[in-house]
Amino acid sequence: MVFYSQERIGLFIDGSNLYAAARALGFDIDYKRLLDLFAAKGRLIRAFYYTALVEDQEYSPIRPLVDWLDYNGYTMVTKPTKEFTDATGRRKIKGNMDIELAIDVMEMAQYLDHVVLFSGDGDFRRLVEAVQRKGVRVTVVSTVRSQPPMVADELRRQADTFVELQDLESMIARTAPLHRDDRAAPDYDD
Repeated sequence: MVFYSQERIGLFIDGSNLYAAARALGFDIDYKRLLDLFAAKGRLIRAFYYTALVEDQEYSPIRPLVDWLDYNGYTMVTKPTKEFTDATGRRKIKGNMDIELAIDVMEMAQYLDHVVLFSGDGDFRRLVEAVQRKGVRVTVVSTVRSQPPMVADELRRQADTFVELQDLESMIARTAPLHRDDRAAPDYDD
């Protein structure tokens, strides 16, 4: 990854896409470590996290993460999911955040030197091209090592730099807390 110490960096995280990519690679993201990693690379201006939320649900498994991110340096962009029935009669839930992410990237481009996009969605290729024309470098973070690959080839080609998510694993993966039972027991045998 090529970053310059004085460049202004913006992180744009497609939450569901990053979650799926990390899961496909077999690890969970530690969002504090991720923020710290990129804050050390330059001047981190803003870190956006995009996710749709199911409303009217007693408990949402993503709510604790959303709340934590909101209190710990991320700008949260959320919207309620839409529920519909498809042509076969199956209930579907939709929560696409592409437009919100694209608008924020375009609005922030004038304040940034480097956009880091955490998504493999090929729909973002034109967005990447548009901000590059404004003089902003774009790094895409996703994976080609999952089956199937999580990054669209056209997005990967358009980016100035592609970073394989698995290569960041040692720096951003959540590490399991050390439990009392996991510690080595002292040997008292005589």
